[in-house]
This record gives sequence, C-alpha cells and structure tokens, in this order.
Amino acid sequence: MSSELFDAIHYLEKEKGIDKDLLMEALEAALISAYKKNFKSATNVRVDLDEVSGGMHVYARKLVVEESMDPQQEISLDEAKKIDPNYDIDDVIEIEVTPKDFGRIAAQAAKQVVTQRVREAERGVIFSEYVDREEDVMTGIIQRKDARFTYINLGKVEARLPVGEQMPTEEYHVHDRIKVFVTKVENTNKGPHIYVSRSHPGLLKRLFEMEVPEIYDGTVEIKSVSREAGDRSKISVHAPDPEIDPVGSCVGQRGQRVQAIVNELKGEKIDIVQWSEDPVVFVSNALSPAKVVEVLVDEEEKATTVVVPDHQLSLAIGKRGQNARLAAKLTGWKIDIKSESDALEDGTITPGEHQEDAYSEVDEDLFE
Repeated sequence: MSSELFDAIHYLEKEKGIDKDLLMEALEAALISAYKKNFKSATNVRVDLDEVSGGMHVYARKLVVEESMDPQQEISLDEAKKIDPNYDIDDVIEIEVTPKDFGRIAAQAAKQVVTQRVREAERGVIFSEYVDREEDVMTGIIQRKDARFTYINLGKVEARLPVGEQMPTEEYHVHDRIKVFVTKVENTNKGPHIYVSRSHPGLLKRLFEMEVPEIYDGTVEIKSVSREAGDRSKISVHAPDPEIDPVGSCVGQRGQRVQAIVNELKGEKIDIVQWSEDPVVFVSNALSPAKVVEVLVDEEEKATTVVVPDHQLSLAIGKRGQNARLAAKLTGWKIDIKSESDALEDGTITPGEHQEDAYSEVDEDLFE
C-alpha cells in the first residue's frame, strides 16, 4: 500500500472536512470485505494500516483450542505453541496472511471507499449549508419541468417546486430567474432534497423584509399574513414607536416598495393594514379598502359582526368572499358582514348608533 493513499486521506481531511479516523475505519472495513471475497482462507481477519511506512498487513484471527475442527477459525494448542509457547486454550492468535497480490485489490477497495466518503461529505456540506436556509427566500434559475415538479438550480443543488406550491397565475419557463421560499430541506441517501414554494405566505413576509429596511431592522413588525397566491394578500404591520407609520413604511414613496413586491409576484394585489390589539380596530382595518360603521365583538366565540354602509357591502365581502376570508385569516377572528340597512332592520344596531370609521390608511386606489 503506497504512502500516497495516506497523503490523500490527510488531504481529504483538510480540504473536504472528512474525519481521518472515520475514513481509516471505513477503509479497513472495505479491505477486510475485499479479502474475504477474494481469499477464502479465513473468515475472521484484521487489517492493519501503517501510516508511517505506508504498509498494509492482513492478519487471520484464530481461537486456540485443544484440537482444531475448523482451520479457518481455530488453531490447535500444539500448533499455537510452535508459534509462541505462551499461548493457552481460548487465547486468540493472529497470523499474517497478507497475499502477495493484495495491493491491486486493496487499491480498488480504497478508491471505492474514498469516492463514497467524498460524495457523502459533499452531500453533508450541502445539507448543512441549505438546512439553515429553511423559511428563507433564495433566487434560482428554472432548469427543467415534469408532471410533479419544476426544478430550480439554487447554485450547488437543484430544488423542487411542487405543482401544489406554484402560483396558478404564473407560467414557469426554463432559464427564468425566480425567487422561491424554502419550505423543507431533507437529507436522503441520494443527497439533500430541497423543496420550495411560490405560494407560501412566508414568501410574502420575506419579500417585505427584503424590500422594507424598517422591517429588516425591527422598527416595523409584521404581525400576520394571509394570502391567496397569485390573486390577493393581506399583511398586518405594527410599529412599537407611535411616531413611525408602519403602513406608510411598507408602501414606500409613491408606492414604490410595495409595487416592487407586486411585480415580483406577477401582479398579486396586496393590502397592507395596521395591526391593533383591539379587535374592533384590527378587524376594521383588515377589511380594507372597505369602510366600517360598527364592529360587534363576541370574545367567547372569538367572532365579530361587522356593519358596513350599504354601498360598501360588496367591497367588504369581496369577489367570491375573498376580502372577508382574507381578513378573517389575518385577524384570527370570525367575521360576519352585514349592510347598515339590514343591521338596523334586524336590531343589530339601533338608529343613531355608530362609531368612527376605522380602516387602513392605505390608498384604496393602489390596490383596486
């Protein structure tokens, strides 16, 4: 065995981060397997690797017995004493059985072990790098598509975008560059599997963190997100400092910040509303761009009845109930919407009873 092998092992430990002792153990196991496969003179053997000389020795381990019945595993006491008079019954004796042409077989085994360990180490490095990117946004290039996935090159690995995580309003073309949200990183026998999404609410949250410095530095907080990917989303924000306008920070000058995110999501409409710990205010804001007359709260059922002007009813409910549905997801409260005339008729509110309109300060025209 050439000392070059040991030089290679030290190199792999330094450059690839592969533990030398683990590599040596794997190499010894592979050499034992190779010996047993090619030389059936013993079944219990040990391989000794000498890093200093670069040598390799194979030893057959045999049990000392009174009279040997299995020459491959046993040796008689008389034969053992010829080797060393101090051997006794039940001792284990090691006899060198290194074949003359074992170097060629050993080289093949070493190559297989090193190749396998390098591959495993590289997979481990990739997994370690990408597992820390779970719930983060990455940019990749679409490589190919099949019936189940769109495959995206993220640099060192190919991520999988399942059909169910794609935006229904988007078309994915090979060589397109897109941002994706990393939902899961798995370590498998075939290497790391990375799953990504374009429809996950986390994508919207991360895009705002990337686009709005006040969110990135913690001056403005994202409290909740509700999303129907490709169509419409709502996001609630809050600033602990009352001097800061959280909604205005997210919208940006002339809507530039939010528009950049809308463009990334291919025209998905985004309502930005101010969070409040008061459910009356928060639910009112969440129904933006509709204006609200009254919010009646049932704390026990975590439900609200919202009264809106008659001409705002369809706006509050939204197309196919979307606005109300997103508002409920955003706030975590059940929302029942009534027109002002219906609420007066059924006694939900009484004539003259009203509250000041509470709704988001976002320019309604921006999201129409």
